[in-house]
Amino acid sequence: MIQDLEKLKKQALDDFAQYIGPMKVRTMKSAGLDIVEEKRDGASVWDITGKKYIDCQTGSGIMNVGRHNPEIIAALKKALDTYDIGVFLLCSRQSADLAKKLSEITPGDLKCTIFGAGGGEANDAAIKIARGFTMKTEIIYTQNAYHGHTGFALSAIGREAYRAPFEPLMPGFKMVPFDNAQAIRDTITDDTAAVILEPIQGEGGINIPGDDYLKEVRSICNEHEVLLILDEIQTGFARTGKMFASEHWGVVPDIMTVAKSLGGGIYPISATIFTEEIMDFFIPHPFIHLSTFGGSDLGCLVGLATIEYIQKHDLAENAVKLGRRFSQGFDSFLKDYPELLLEVRQKGLMIGLQYTNQSIGPRMSKKLAERGVIAIYTGNDPSICRLMPPLVITPEEVDLVLNALGDSMQELSKESGIGKND
Repeated sequence: MIQDLEKLKKQALDDFAQYIGPMKVRTMKSAGLDIVEEKRDGASVWDITGKKYIDCQTGSGIMNVGRHNPEIIAALKKALDTYDIGVFLLCSRQSADLAKKLSEITPGDLKCTIFGAGGGEANDAAIKIARGFTMKTEIIYTQNAYHGHTGFALSAIGREAYRAPFEPLMPGFKMVPFDNAQAIRDTITDDTAAVILEPIQGEGGINIPGDDYLKEVRSICNEHEVLLILDEIQTGFARTGKMFASEHWGVVPDIMTVAKSLGGGIYPISATIFTEEIMDFFIPHPFIHLSTFGGSDLGCLVGLATIEYIQKHDLAENAVKLGRRFSQGFDSFLKDYPELLLEVRQKGLMIGLQYTNQSIGPRMSKKLAERGVIAIYTGNDPSICRLMPPLVITPEEVDLVLNALGDSMQELSKESGIGKND
């Protein structure tokens, strides 16, 4: 039986390499993560061969409510008894209900929504809206930012490797350092439409700004009549201990983008949410931005069920509590393995482990996989491991992850010939 499953896995990986991406398979194998997902439940996923893993990658925050959440599955099954995706040109009660719910849970005066199917699409819409509403062209973004690989969003990615093969990109985009409000002030011109930021940079390495940064950026935008776009695609829906990360600093954007976990890990959906004032742009242009699958009836019903689950189970508080439990383990690692672990960056269950050099990330990913934990170094910097487990992770599962981290660091430290506390 095991041999049959191994053959099935090998065939799946061979077919993936041949028909989709050979380098992806090679990279995952080198990191010990050539997993073919089969069973999924809570914070765990099982390889097709039966090996169990705790998922601390979760598609960079797709699975906030857990893998294959039964309540979200039930909502989709119920929806399928009556609905399909719907016709995007027609008005939809389901999309109106979700838009209303988003207006209730987002901060400040964010009220109106247009839907998409993914995060890049949501950011494309945000940038288009900012340019259309202001009648200005310049967009300021930050170094190491990640906003998606689609047209406008790609122009706002702060990593050259993602951009270079596709240049020339959209004109009018200006990059500044992250967590430097003065750089934004110095870059704004009379033709600046918007500043786009992640409240906490995800792909950039879980970069958490200083306490005054977002407030200063908000003030600068107000002063110069520039829109502030906050990309909460990874940080949204309780990930950081608040429903939205911007709430930690009391900052309300003009436009907010959300995706990933809004679909409950079950159905793709994204949203671009903005103030009622900005809706004025759509009065003469009601069909200027359309998405065939964005805001489908099925997706909206899943989104509503996901938000209800997050609120009912207070996953924001769970992120705070279990974030503290993780933090206690990290404190001991920083003390015991200074030759490996340089810094921990954390808000709730959005965690970045900064290793001392780039070779450690891939080696730690492989050792963690051997111990049943999926944790992958970031694309921007292999010296940083990103931990974003489901918000339904249990205290016992947190301890398993910490034990795997500790054992992996101990083994790597010995292999390096350094030794604990040397």
